[in-house]
Amino acid sequence: MIRVGIVGGSGLDDPDILEDCKKLEVDTPYGAPSSDIMSGMINDTRVFILARHGRKHQYSPTQVNNRANIYALKQAGATHIIATTACGSLREEIDRGHFVILDQFIDFTRFRKNTFADSFEHGAVHTAMAHPFDDFLRNVLYKSAKDIGLNVHDKGCVVTIEGPRFSTVAESKMFRLWGADVINMSTAPEAMLANEAGLPYAAVAMATDYDCWKQDEAPVTWDDILSVFNKNADNVKQLFINAVSQIAAMD
Repeated sequence: MIRVGIVGGSGLDDPDILEDCKKLEVDTPYGAPSSDIMSGMINDTRVFILARHGRKHQYSPTQVNNRANIYALKQAGATHIIATTACGSLREEIDRGHFVILDQFIDFTRFRKNTFADSFEHGAVHTAMAHPFDDFLRNVLYKSAKDIGLNVHDKGCVVTIEGPRFSTVAESKMFRLWGADVINMSTAPEAMLANEAGLPYAAVAMATDYDCWKQDEAPVTWDDILSVFNKNADNVKQLFINAVSQIAAMD
């Protein structure tokens, strides 16, 4: 049976899209997840929503317990995970408010647990990561976005930085040379762990700003990011409602 886990990024973790919503308190061998899991229905499909940064956005990107979050969703019964994330654009053609269905990542984090295996005492763990985002889920997200008329790009490489600071101009220009299309502070550890847990995973990134490589733009602020998010909140809700229905149709 298909059960969809949703990891909501900043401002995009609203449980109001669920019918018959209830709270699940979940603990894991890796500690507590960022939030309780909200469990409910979208049409006839069970959905679990977890707030990546906590319900009050109390956890910085480095503090997010990605291992507990992914483990908790799997323990609750999720068979697939879709996620949202804010991102900065590293490409002229990816404008504010555009959506990107990620297909690759570059991990530029430094301080995060990115595997469930704290040792190889019970055997080596080397998870394949050539294609970290599930093609079926990516196609569903892209089609769902197109169906409701969003400006959406069918692929993109995200570079995940440690944060919580934003990039320097030199770093931003370097990431463009590396081939990254957008930049955020969340996707790489989360995608790695979902793959290691055997859960198909895909993420839709919403561009809130041009990163500081574009020097004819004022440097981004947190208020700028929230402004773009708030304008698109209803679009993201509709995107996920449509996507869940399409994912369920494969059952």
